[in-house]
Amino acid sequence: MVKLNKIYTRTGDDGSTGLVDGSRRAKHDARMHAIGEVDEVNSLIGLAAVAVSQATAGDLQRIQNDLFDLGADLATPGDDFTPSDMVLRIVASQVDWLETAIDTLNDNLPPLRSFILPGGSEAAARVHVARAASRRAERATVGLAAVEAVNPQALAYLNRLSDYLFVLARATNAGNDPLWVPGASR
Repeated sequence: MVKLNKIYTRTGDDGSTGLVDGSRRAKHDARMHAIGEVDEVNSLIGLAAVAVSQATAGDLQRIQNDLFDLGADLATPGDDFTPSDMVLRIVASQVDWLETAIDTLNDNLPPLRSFILPGGSEAAARVHVARAASRRAERATVGLAAVEAVNPQALAYLNRLSDYLFVLARATNAGNDPLWVPGASR
């Protein structure tokens, strides 16, 4: 259980931050960049959650919890991705849940006829903003994986998350999405 009695520690005043293993990294380090991008996605999902149905908000809260797990995963350097009581790692069942949720949402939507413009309703627009941020988090995490070991399940989770948010935005618009019309403004 996490217990925070004091919010500031002053240990980061030198531009570094601590990881789960006790090591310190520069705040501009690739690992810290990926963690920060995941944190931003989590915040944007929270913004979307207040605009969607209660059932969908529950699913988004589950994802927010998973994103804290993912942040802890990224904050634990090394190449052993085995989860334990003391080490949080993203696992295949978390990715599987996203895939099932994508399929369930998509089953009730008409086939795509064009690319979708982000928007439609306020709730869908918020979900699209979270989707775009999740892609950025994925890019940052892939960048980290190019130089350090990253849990493959964490990468898969981020990849599925943007797909889930895309389909959720469509479902939020009940399939009545604003469509891209190529060359419409010529």
